[in-house]
Amino acid sequence: MEYLKKSSLWALQAFLLCFFIVFSNNGVNASHKVFPELQSTSSIDVENVHRTGYHFQPPKNWINDPNGPMYYNGVYHLFYQYNPYGSVWGNIVWAHSVSTDLINWITLEPAIYPSKVFDKYGTWSGSATILPGNKPIILYTGIVDSKKTQVQNYAIPANLSDPFLEKWIKPDNNPLIVADVTINKTQFRDPTTAWLGQDGYWRISIGSVWENKGIALLYKSKDFMKWTKVKNLLHSADNTGNWECPDFYPVLLHGTNGLDASYNGKNVKHVLKVSLDVTRFEYYTVGTYDTKKDMYSPDKTSVDGWKGMRLDYGNYYASKSFYDPSKNRRIMWGWANESDSVDDDVRKGWAGIQTIPRKLWLDPSGKQLVQWPVEELDTLREQKVQLKNHKLKKGEKIEVKGITPAQADVEVTFSFPSLDKAEPFDPSWTDLYAQDVCGIKGSTVHGGVGPFGLLTLASENLEEYTPVFFRVFKAQNKYKVLMCSDASRSTLENDKTMYKPSFGGYVDVDLAKNKKLSLRSLIDHSVVESFGAGGKTCITSRVYPTLAIYDNAHLFAFNNGTETIKIELKAWSMSKPKMNWSFGHSSY
Repeated sequence: MEYLKKSSLWALQAFLLCFFIVFSNNGVNASHKVFPELQSTSSIDVENVHRTGYHFQPPKNWINDPNGPMYYNGVYHLFYQYNPYGSVWGNIVWAHSVSTDLINWITLEPAIYPSKVFDKYGTWSGSATILPGNKPIILYTGIVDSKKTQVQNYAIPANLSDPFLEKWIKPDNNPLIVADVTINKTQFRDPTTAWLGQDGYWRISIGSVWENKGIALLYKSKDFMKWTKVKNLLHSADNTGNWECPDFYPVLLHGTNGLDASYNGKNVKHVLKVSLDVTRFEYYTVGTYDTKKDMYSPDKTSVDGWKGMRLDYGNYYASKSFYDPSKNRRIMWGWANESDSVDDDVRKGWAGIQTIPRKLWLDPSGKQLVQWPVEELDTLREQKVQLKNHKLKKGEKIEVKGITPAQADVEVTFSFPSLDKAEPFDPSWTDLYAQDVCGIKGSTVHGGVGPFGLLTLASENLEEYTPVFFRVFKAQNKYKVLMCSDASRSTLENDKTMYKPSFGGYVDVDLAKNKKLSLRSLIDHSVVESFGAGGKTCITSRVYPTLAIYDNAHLFAFNNGTETIKIELKAWSMSKPKMNWSFGHSSY
């Protein structure tokens, strides 16, 4: 261990690369349900079926929110909520992994765990900030009693010269922030990354709720130790319930580069993201941050509430982003929870994955974010197959052969000569969510322009499959594009507790100018992570096929619309990264 700590960062990267070369060939609950009788049930036998090959997950047990991601001295740090003793939520600590490439990960000992009076009953989510002098600091929510009273604490590295920052200290002057009488102290959590204002004061936001109004509280501090609640809320929205895991950061009006949270320049918008405890979805708005009033206001083009934009329209929650100065980008992780039952999780010995880290930036329209898997993921691509100018008529499909369909990366562009056959959009659907329309207009319901897309994790005779597809509607004087990822046919098991929705979102594209739609799907045994129209609409589905597993999985492109579709497709088998390399002392 010591020789690695004393070695150069180049040596660490070389070491990881060697491991990579050697090994690369080889229902959503509204809040965490507590199962005291199960949360410490040891994961003795871990089932490998449905475990992911290249998505982040530890060897066993429960994980949820990604916490405090940061880039520090050439190393990426990912902390995450973890149960060391079982595969259901409970006994939560801040697990810690490090990487030089966001793909291959070293497992370290948990960085933060309940041990003090200010976090005796829990160490919940939070964020990391790099202070002047290149000093990292973590802010996290501590639970101080059995009534779930929540306070905000901090932790600092024990040794800044340690390249992995293995040990963290929780000083005795914690907690830094305690809820006053105006705050619901049991719904007061998940501090954001701090940003430094032009007045020299640091600011953070904390999620909460007041009489069903979701609120983003704002605190400021000159020295990062003494915090004062700002009179104004950073932002709030009626009838949205408790706000968890807020994220607040600037984005450039033009280009794909990211910005540090403290950026004070021109030509920027701000993004406020919140995780809604009631719906278990993530919502965001694009708007303006008034630094004088310390208030954020969404643009008129951003719906502020349940009908608003989501980062991901599927199994995706509690995301956290950070600025990566090494490549001048903003990166975001999200938690993809399981869709099976608690009993299933106990049996298989694990639960939860982190999605592939995504680069994000503001779309040129200024109305929404664009998300795309980080470029480092491409290093896992192996066997490649390609289809060019292949036409699919109504009812036709083609199998994509020559790769491993259970563990693949697929990029496909669908083009069509005309929009004349687009179906009319039923006005009664206006008040429905997109996923409801996907349920009505599924992949087997023939249409005009669509449905067309991919049949992922499919059995040979299509007894089970997970379709990811588009269909185009004519709505008044414009076209409305629906994107769906349907888990309802993903497994033959008739488990009433399994969550198998037809997720969906609309895609903001102008098809009149360019009659094309692109789709990228990351397929990984029990997850299908899809990016529509270059990352404008994203949907993550968790599925558990019974037939389409390992070498028995198949992949098809299909068209069930009357308009002939032309496809250009590239697909790769994905190798396995070195996901949980340790130094032989990890508690995992």
